[in-house]
Amino acid sequence: MLPLVSTTLFLPLAGAALILVLPRPSARTVHGIGIATAFLTLAFAVAMWLRGVDGPGFSQVEELQWIPAIGAAYRVGVDGISLPLVLLSAVLFMIAFIYASSLRERPRAYVALALLLETAAIGTFTALDGILFYVFFEVSLVSMYFMIADWGHEDRQRAAMMFFIYTLLGSLPLLLAILGLYLGSPDPTFDMRAWIENPPLAGAAAMWALVAMLITFAVKIPAVPLHTWLPAAHVQAPTVGSVILAGIMLKFGTYGLVRFALQMTPDAFREAGVVVLIFGVVSALYGAFAALAQSDLKRLVAYTSVNHMGYVIVGVAVAALTLDPSVRAVALDGAVLQMFSHGLVTGALFLLVGMIQDRAHTRDMGEFGGLLKTVPMLGWSFVLAAFASLGLPGLAHFPAEFQIFLATLSAAPVAIIVILGIAIIAAVFLKALRETFLGEPLQRWRAMPDLSVREWLAVGPLLVLTVVTGVAPSWVLDIIHRTTSALVL
Repeated sequence: MLPLVSTTLFLPLAGAALILVLPRPSARTVHGIGIATAFLTLAFAVAMWLRGVDGPGFSQVEELQWIPAIGAAYRVGVDGISLPLVLLSAVLFMIAFIYASSLRERPRAYVALALLLETAAIGTFTALDGILFYVFFEVSLVSMYFMIADWGHEDRQRAAMMFFIYTLLGSLPLLLAILGLYLGSPDPTFDMRAWIENPPLAGAAAMWALVAMLITFAVKIPAVPLHTWLPAAHVQAPTVGSVILAGIMLKFGTYGLVRFALQMTPDAFREAGVVVLIFGVVSALYGAFAALAQSDLKRLVAYTSVNHMGYVIVGVAVAALTLDPSVRAVALDGAVLQMFSHGLVTGALFLLVGMIQDRAHTRDMGEFGGLLKTVPMLGWSFVLAAFASLGLPGLAHFPAEFQIFLATLSAAPVAIIVILGIAIIAAVFLKALRETFLGEPLQRWRAMPDLSVREWLAVGPLLVLTVVTGVAPSWVLDIIHRTTSALVL
């Protein structure tokens, strides 16, 4: 049987190697290899999806010896939590390569870095070995640093350095937690499946490991107050960098919150669940209010990510706190679906903001007005993505957030105050639509071109998936629920 996980994982790396060994390839050749590699990766990710998961445990597991003396091995596989994120990664990277195909500034290095980042992203979601997970987790940091520093906007060096320092230092506690899990195992191993089946730490050791994990994943999510690197990184990153950062890399934190904190230190997480819940509520509300204060469209979308990731934290914390298996499943279903839907919706928003910036060379909402008449396809696409982000029924965020709020109301009624975030985000996007797209167009924007074929090919699939996931979320939820329904704490 074809090793689908490893093939999907290493295809982008092979594409990057091909680009680097070719003698002076043209920009067209480089972009062609990037798109073809991403398309094949997506095809194999779809094949993984169709093969599915066999029950609540890990499926499609592939394992090879690596460092047997310490119990480290090449172990990869998927379950109902990781498989949707692998598919999301493949979709967003395919979109990213299509959108970036017009790039002419050092395309060889850019595409190779993006392909390396795709391997790191898929590896993070499929790794079943603690050391392997950490390697992929860190490689993604290096790739994104260079993407921001070399192809970002005017203050890119400072933003890239802030991103690098925050996330590098933030990841060190995770390494200590991994070593603690290894040393606490009866038979020392880095096999994450063993850590999940029989959590090796208890008492104070488990609590310290949990604290270390929470620090790392709070930086990556990012959660307030460790979020300050995010707006600068998003604003200064190139459009593709923002799409990948928001759509995929923020999920490293929320995925780690479920995979490590919830599954490997369950008792400690239950004890600390109220504290984590408070941080989730604060992050969601802070992100919404901060977005409301923005005049820069890209910074506005960046702060909405803090809001939506706050909902995920709330869902995971509720799952840790409740003793009711059905409520736990609803909370985790909503949290994982929110990760998936956020990638689609926020990816589309960052693409559309990037398209506006490419045309107008500004993101200040006060500079626009009436764009819906000037560029109707771009404008209505933004309207659809904005309505999805504010949680309108029938679009992708609604079924995810509804489940999170339902579980919160059942297990921690006081925390339902987080639902105010929806009203605030609604105000955020109604303000953005009024100032940017409604009214009479200014004279200087009347000649602005509408979406090109390349841009349609990039943003169109995300909008379609946003509608499909909102109308019929079961196509994702069925996979998710096979794992979450049997996750025992």
